[in-house]
Amino acid sequence: MSAETPASPYEHVHGAALLEALQARFTTATDTLRIGHGLRARDIILTKPANADHLISEADYVMDERLPYWADLWPSARVLADVLAGEPGTGRTLLEMGCGLGLDTMAAMHAGFAVTATDYYDEARHMARYNASVNLGREPATRMVNWRQWPDDLGTFDVVIAADVLYEKEYATLVGQCLARALSPNGEAILADPGRLALPAFREQLPATGLHIASTERIPFEEGPVKQEVQIMRIRWR
Repeated sequence: MSAETPASPYEHVHGAALLEALQARFTTATDTLRIGHGLRARDIILTKPANADHLISEADYVMDERLPYWADLWPSARVLADVLAGEPGTGRTLLEMGCGLGLDTMAAMHAGFAVTATDYYDEARHMARYNASVNLGREPATRMVNWRQWPDDLGTFDVVIAADVLYEKEYATLVGQCLARALSPNGEAILADPGRLALPAFREQLPATGLHIASTERIPFEEGPVKQEVQIMRIRWR
């Protein structure tokens, strides 16, 4: 069953009108950054909520401990965007689990993938739509998805991506199960993780889904006071 919100105020608006609708909910700010390397590099102007704390909803937290992590730009998303910008995407489909602001969705679109961007927050997927339209001149397909109620009609994809999603213990099992639902028989998942608490259990439990981590690359990220090592895991069927 889909977790789609039936009456989103953003669903049928685009461009400046979409930004205006989002700004009725929160104040926005912009960052300029570069994704990719060499000839595949490009600059991105990323619109985002000015203060993620202003989006915290007590009702959401009481319901399922949901917090608006989507509204921040995390190092793992930055590293994954650089990786995706260099991937061969033409003629291939890609699903992002937890699209947030849309940086990795845009990197995948830039590489030529046909992208479906998903998130558990309605504002996130529409923020991703807006950012893609401004930077790339087109929007991804989007879907509001609750990992605990994975939609049966979502289909499978050549590539599934996620950045920094193993921050809760239950996600060790849940993320692997969702990957198994979403990945095509010859597909590959690419996960970026900075060493979150659920990562060891995710590695241990993933084989039960029929998937395995085929390779892991460790990429340093350093910007100002932030220093992390982000693991890029490529996951395939056994």
